[in-house]
Amino acid sequence: MSFSEILSPAGSFDSAVAAVRSGADAVYLGLKRFSARSSAANFTDDELRDIVGYCHERGVKVYAAVNTMLFDSEISDCADTLRMLCETGVDAVIVQDLAVAYLADWLCPDLELHASTQMTLHTANGCKFAGRLGYTRTVLSRELPFDIIASLSGGKMETEVFVHGALCMSVSGQCLMSAAVGGRSANRGMCAQPCRLPWSVKRRGEDYALSLKDMSCLKDLPRLAECGVDSMKIEGRMKRPEYAALSANCAVKARSGEDYDESLLESVFSRGGFTDGYLRREVGSSMFGRRTKDDAKNAAAAYPKIHELYRREYKRSRLDFFVSVKEGEPLKITVMDENGLCAEYVGNVPQQAVNRPCDAEYLKKQLSKLGDTFYELDSLTADIGDGLAVPSSELNNARRTLAESILELRREHYSRVTEYKYNKAVFSVDRRSGSDEFRLRLNVCRAQQLSQIDPQSAELVFLPLDIKQLTEAVQLFPAEKLGVSMPAFTFNEEQDTAQLREAAKLGIKHILCNNFAHIIAAEELKEYGIKAHASARLNTANTPALRKLEQLGIHDAELSCEMKASQINAVGDGIEIGVRAYGRLPLMLTANCPIRAAAGCKNCTGKIYDRTGREFPVKCSKRYGYVEILNSDILCISDKLSDFRAADFLYLDFYDEKSERVSQIVKLFEKGEPYAYGGTVTRGLYYRGLKSTQ
Repeated sequence: MSFSEILSPAGSFDSAVAAVRSGADAVYLGLKRFSARSSAANFTDDELRDIVGYCHERGVKVYAAVNTMLFDSEISDCADTLRMLCETGVDAVIVQDLAVAYLADWLCPDLELHASTQMTLHTANGCKFAGRLGYTRTVLSRELPFDIIASLSGGKMETEVFVHGALCMSVSGQCLMSAAVGGRSANRGMCAQPCRLPWSVKRRGEDYALSLKDMSCLKDLPRLAECGVDSMKIEGRMKRPEYAALSANCAVKARSGEDYDESLLESVFSRGGFTDGYLRREVGSSMFGRRTKDDAKNAAAAYPKIHELYRREYKRSRLDFFVSVKEGEPLKITVMDENGLCAEYVGNVPQQAVNRPCDAEYLKKQLSKLGDTFYELDSLTADIGDGLAVPSSELNNARRTLAESILELRREHYSRVTEYKYNKAVFSVDRRSGSDEFRLRLNVCRAQQLSQIDPQSAELVFLPLDIKQLTEAVQLFPAEKLGVSMPAFTFNEEQDTAQLREAAKLGIKHILCNNFAHIIAAEELKEYGIKAHASARLNTANTPALRKLEQLGIHDAELSCEMKASQINAVGDGIEIGVRAYGRLPLMLTANCPIRAAAGCKNCTGKIYDRTGREFPVKCSKRYGYVEILNSDILCISDKLSDFRAADFLYLDFYDEKSERVSQIVKLFEKGEPYAYGGTVTRGLYYRGLKSTQ
């Protein structure tokens, strides 16, 4: 079985120490800025230096999360953060935004980067994309079953898999619910977890239809390790040190096939128990649960039992001692750790023994007293002259001195200090000139929705990856104006690629990339002249990310729906940009349909309700294994177009609108008139913006 690290959450200094003392091989943490868990205590610069030193002495790796979506106003601060991480010597940086990759290319190309789960990478092309960026590891989406994890692991690209902790209802990186409802962006580390509130498939219901149990796949760690998973990740940067300690302890035991106390682990934190449904392709009602008062009560009672787990150091380093006790020569003791690092102690000349002379048993007894350190004695090799004595006090002093000397060597040995070179050109931004003319692009679900649209009204039209619908669309629109909107999540990438090739044979030359993997798919269809367009699902919100997309072959990009109009207009020059101008924003993409879980597909109403009774449409993409929860309100800025002068094109996104309504909306934008067709209209976040992460 190959070695797979146990990677523990460190929301605070105490949690990091607790995890390390309980056997974690690596910890991941966030700083005060740019962390997807801004509610955790997180680390100051000084605390980071201290914990990196502490971990590296013990051979434990430290990964820093810089995994939020960035705005242009934050790029300089992000670059400063990268400089500090380079100087501190963290082992890798976990990133979401392509801006970080762009900055690293210019400023610190040797800094190791890992693709955050917020990038929604879950396929072979997704891992290939991470490799194209120079990343060494991909943190896979939590929704993957074992067979897909196995197919992605064991190769050149390292894989990291969540094995224990909270499950979001939404696929990571694909949730706008908290942002849309309360301005607290999950992509910016500010999620308010509205999904944990009451939701129901019935109006005024009392269910918790969007709250999943915590996952726990610890029993499968040996199996995951066998297939080549490099890192077993435990979620929980906002939880207490006791949680970090116990989860690490249980994971270490589980990895080696030992029994662990699952009942105690469940009592520390769970939501009505654990689930491994995604790993086993057993989604449904059994995966849902919520935290109760009894859960919290059980946790409070369990905490004292756990303290013993991290009261003492976890033995990590086995030391070999080489001792020379010779008549007329100073005492010499050399110690070597598992890395081959050596330190030497030279002491006093041994005296003739009055009582019992020095022997190997005596030396081993004294030198093995390593107490509450992470060292333990592995072997002793001794060359001892006859009738000589070495006082225990000198051996104790030698042992302490050697342990401290090795400690300094280990800190230097495990350091990952990386060169950082400031480059002013990276930060130069030319403003866009702006225009009063907008080109319209349409996203529709069915070809029939286009039946009343003049092809001259739209620059491009995107349809789902459905050959039947695309074939019908070719009869209504010129093929060169048609494109494929790729599935945002998939469990069968090979099938999608085959269908995309069929679409290309119809003369369709555009694909809307709803996942980074689609950039690779477009590249592999170059012979068809395919153009790749980035959708808002790639969470692009700044100039460096746009530059990176351009380098990767993206023709143009739709900006994030979490930006204010003023931020959109401030984006620097480069590839063309667009904004979502009409439609119901996709608030959540989930691989576990709440309606199917609660009522079954036969009783599907296509709707879900929040605690106030508001209705949210549920868009089914069953063939791909996911559904989307859409906003109850309709986004429309048809009468506000002058506020978006930096945009080159507008996306009009249609769900269940009939062809007549589609035509009306297109004309609305052509005339710049307000929406007047019923329902509640929203301007999204374009004016109110997001709450600050500070």
